[in-house]
Amino acid sequence: MPRFVAFLRGMNLGRRRITNDELCACFTELGFDNASAFLASGNVVFDSADADAGVVTTRIETGLAQALDYEVPTFLRTGSEVRAIAESRPFTSKELESGGKPQVMLLPGEPEAQARATVLALDSPEDRLVSAGRELYWLPSAGILDSELDFKLIEKAVGPTTMRTKRTLERLAAKYLTD
Repeated sequence: MPRFVAFLRGMNLGRRRITNDELCACFTELGFDNASAFLASGNVVFDSADADAGVVTTRIETGLAQALDYEVPTFLRTGSEVRAIAESRPFTSKELESGGKPQVMLLPGEPEAQARATVLALDSPEDRLVSAGRELYWLPSAGILDSELDFKLIEKAVGPTTMRTKRTLERLAAKYLTD
């Protein structure tokens, strides 16, 4: 049975509050097995009898919208895709000395060449960017809030995104996605 990870955008922000237990119960009610939530930021690991990622994503987005009464954009990755993200090393050791924490922006799909070029044109010594498939790796030179990276332009070019620290993805993979 395929193992997936759903990265949900906008969970537990403002008045939107759902516990990990409630979120896992939603996934169980949607027909998924072995649902586990990692941290309180909308990361759900689960098994699905259906291997079609498009069908699974639609079922999650439709089901959560009905259960929670608001839309929940879902960025679905297979277990092997998340392991590959966790194992990737998009930045050099020297770049990592900047002090910022590597981030991963999960994209709805692989951007077309023009969209990728638009986003990568924002790369600077303060905000290093690397595009790889459906992920955009970002290394800010300091804290996220100190960055002047134009997130609106990124989303205009590639569509909606959701972001996690690379460390979160590494920890999630180590806990749930080992062979």
